Amino acid sequence: MSESLVAGRYRTIERLGHGPMSEVFLAEDVELGRRVALKLLGREADPARFEREARAAAALTHPNVNQLFDYGEVAGRPFMVLEYLPGGTLEDRLRPGRALPDAEIEEIARGMAAGLAHAHERGLVHRDLKPANVLFDADDRPKIADFGIARMGGAGTLTEAGTVMGTAAYISPEQAAGEAAGPASDVYSLGVILFRMLTGRLPFESEQPLELVAMHRDVPAPRVETVRPDVPPRLAAIVNSALAKDPAGRPPDGGAVAAALGVPRPAVEETATEILPPPQRVPPPSATERRRRRLLPVLLGVLALAGAGAALAIVAFRNPGAASSTMSSTTHASTRHRTTTAPTTAPVTSSTTSSTQSASSSTTQPRTTRPTTTATPPPPPPPASTTISTPPPPPSSSTEISTTITIPGP
Repeated sequence: MSESLVAGRYRTIERLGHGPMSEVFLAEDVELGRRVALKLLGREADPARFEREARAAAALTHPNVNQLFDYGEVAGRPFMVLEYLPGGTLEDRLRPGRALPDAEIEEIARGMAAGLAHAHERGLVHRDLKPANVLFDADDRPKIADFGIARMGGAGTLTEAGTVMGTAAYISPEQAAGEAAGPASDVYSLGVILFRMLTGRLPFESEQPLELVAMHRDVPAPRVETVRPDVPPRLAAIVNSALAKDPAGRPPDGGAVAAALGVPRPAVEETATEILPPPQRVPPPSATERRRRRLLPVLLGVLALAGAGAALAIVAFRNPGAASSTMSSTTHASTRHRTTTAPTTAPVTSSTTSSTQSASSSTTQPRTTRPTTTATPPPPPPPASTTISTPPPPPSSSTEISTTITIPGP
């Protein structure tokens, strides 16, 4: 493809690679001003596989996974826009018979294991892990790419049962037998890559792909220390366990390999969004409830007054002297408005004259009042039956009733 603008946004610069499945171009995103990898579906390729790769890449966001930016279609050809990785592939760094430096091997292994752990935690199995699908960015960080035949969760695969998918030199025994691939299958492929980086050769070699498939399926892999005696013990233990024929004998997933390599887990784990239940609607109070709420303060006030009265009654019962004193002072204060009943032992002549009568008598004749004799012994207290309690009349603002008591001498 000559230099052109794809989808009105991506200007192609040069072709980076091509094959029966796709063409990859270096392009420029004219809107964001950055370089990207533009991947177009091959003319005879399967669109379902291409779409699967896009969906798998879109489900992952990790520093060790090639990031997907965009997906679409132009002139009937689907395309995807990926992160541009200028560091080349791991396949470009491997030379026959030459092992990579141990420090570099461990750094690459840690990055690949972390990327696999991220994919496996989200239910995605790569199924075609190999050096050509491990690329490096400008900071020399490894990134897993090409999820074209990946299996996502419980979704079906692109092949019939019993069909072999993957690259013969790195295929797992269960894939070679036509069985379903799981996270442990990717661990086996990672073990083959590590074996090659540590020794400069593959655990199984043959010119015939079908023969290689049969070896991976049936022949036990050689131990890495038999090929390279000075291999670092930790890396040797990881490789030997990853190449076990039985998936149950391998590390179960990329997270286990990452832990064995000392890769720290992310500081913040992604968790599923918790959906809170909707708040319960409280119905409005009924008319009876509203009346009950209005009467409650009144009832509380009545109860408070009743309690105060009961407290006063208890005090009067327990201290009658104080109660008598209180009653006496009250009676003394109200003598100006009450009629006093004389004792029954002595005759008492009382003349009560209203203010109106006093006024009329003063006009007809003068009135003489005898001096009152006070030298009399105090009478005994009257019986309870002779005491009449009368409520005091309401005070008058204009007329005051006066009471005169005359006690005759002996």
